[in-house]
Amino acid sequence: MNDLIDRYVSIWNEPDPHTRGAIIREVFAEDGLHVLQPPRQSRDQADSLAMTAVFESRGHAELEQRAHTAYEQFIAAGEYRFRSSANAARLRDVLTFNWEMVATASGEVAAVGREFVVLAGDGRIRLDYQFIES
Repeated sequence: MNDLIDRYVSIWNEPDPHTRGAIIREVFAEDGLHVLQPPRQSRDQADSLAMTAVFESRGHAELEQRAHTAYEQFIAAGEYRFRSSANAARLRDVLTFNWEMVATASGEVAAVGREFVVLAGDGRIRLDYQFIES
């Protein structure tokens, strides 16, 4: 599982879009779904409309766009980098692990997230639920 997690984290740090896309195709099933827990403000706004806020990307093309946007927002400027917290736990087809966004200059942790992943029969990610913990 460490190899899968390392490749997963590398998606978000990869500067080359073609390489990033190749990694996405290796790691995610063709119809893989990435669901991000929206920020509190988005959830509150949805609640006020009696709706549910859900951020999701399905399939390789949408996942590539999601990863590109995250790369441009957090990594491209060189200030941050993502890394695994090396705390994976697996139970049958479910895998959980944390990741950290760290400052490249100091190594200080700027954000922490948790992934809850359901694997397809071929070992690629079928469902990826992402929770931002801090």
